[in-house]
Amino acid sequence: MGISVNLPELNIKEDEVKILLAIKLLEDGIVSLGKAAEIAGYSERSFVEILLRRGVSPIKYSELDLDKELKNA
Repeated sequence: MGISVNLPELNIKEDEVKILLAIKLLEDGIVSLGKAAEIAGYSERSFVEILLRRGVSPIKYSELDLDKELKNA
């Protein structure tokens, strides 16, 4: 399935738009890390490196999971 979006003239390359979309979908919990990497057009490992360079954690904890981890630490 492909999606076409018409954007106003921006000084952003298509590859960058894919990365930004993938990051947002990952952060919002809409897609998994693997799916986000696929959307961005990278391997999972390469996408994790991109996330880390941009200060985005590839690991997502819900508040409940985080509370459990902190109690067990």
